[in-house]
Amino acid sequence: MDKAASTQRSGEFSFADLQQSKAERLADRVYENLFHAIVTGMITAGTKLPPENVLAGEFDVSRPVLREALDKLREDGLISSVRGSGNYVQNALGASRERAVGDDDDRDALERIGDMLNGIELRLIVEPQAAYLAAKRRGPADIERLREALDRFSEAMHTNAIMHYHDYAFHEAVAIATCNPRIVKTLKSLEYDVTRSVTLMRFLVKFQPLVRAEAVQAEHEEIFRHIEAGAATKAKRAMRNHIEHARTRMMNSRPGF
Repeated sequence: MDKAASTQRSGEFSFADLQQSKAERLADRVYENLFHAIVTGMITAGTKLPPENVLAGEFDVSRPVLREALDKLREDGLISSVRGSGNYVQNALGASRERAVGDDDDRDALERIGDMLNGIELRLIVEPQAAYLAAKRRGPADIERLREALDRFSEAMHTNAIMHYHDYAFHEAVAIATCNPRIVKTLKSLEYDVTRSVTLMRFLVKFQPLVRAEAVQAEHEEIFRHIEAGAATKAKRAMRNHIEHARTRMMNSRPGF
């Protein structure tokens, strides 16, 4: 099926390749990709999603897995179902909901911001040292894995696809290059927890991406160059700068806290 025909009013969009994440919760992966596409405005309010069999094919998952992801999006108020017609995207900021955003939502969002900042603080401790060790210990397979993650991120950026998975894949590849499974496990615990951040995203996102893709790409490339060259101290410094910039980008996306 022609993807352009299925996007209709949203313009062209495509979805991240999930082939490498089958060992993980595929329903969560499908949910995260669709969630990002909706809250960033890539799929606009009022757009009819492709039929379930088409979406399942796009993500290479079974229809029960897809339906689990769609159920979560309905619970979030991001899509609604029309009997006999299909699934339609709702206003990502929740304007279509009957109840207004209140003090409880403010408190919840602030708590989630605090949780995200705590995660970034931990990343500042773990990931620069991981980059340092990766530069010391990387082998040919690690360089290939890092380059593939960078290329997939670049391709996603230029084809208007979802970049969340490929962003994380680069950081995971750095961790794997340390040859320390405990570092990899720690990083997995810090993977961007989209599933629990729906309310926060309604506050932080104004139909613009939460990250600046070009800046992220340039920072990843710098980290890669230093790891490839075995420049451990420079790799450590570049990773620290990248995470500090990620914190700045996140807070500059706030709509008024």
